[in-house]
Amino acid sequence: MGEVLAHPSLWGTALRQGYRMARPGWWRRAPFLPVPDEDYLRFRMETAYGGAGDQVPEPGHLVTYLRWCRASKG
Repeated sequence: MGEVLAHPSLWGTALRQGYRMARPGWWRRAPFLPVPDEDYLRFRMETAYGGAGDQVPEPGHLVTYLRWCRASKG
C-alpha cells in the first residue's frame, strides 16, 4: 500500500476500488472496516497469480492495477 502513497493521482481510485471490494454490510460486523471478504480476496489472488491464492503480489502490481482501473473508469 505504501507504493500508492507515492502516487497522489491514484488516491481517489484506490479509495473507490477499496470501497467496491469491501464485503457487503461491513459496518455491521467486526472489525468494522471496509475490507474484502477473505474468500473473495483468496479467489482474486488465485485467479491473478495461480496457486492456492496465498501469494503476495509484487509492490508495483497494485499501482499497475489502479492505473488500469482509472484508465477503464473502474
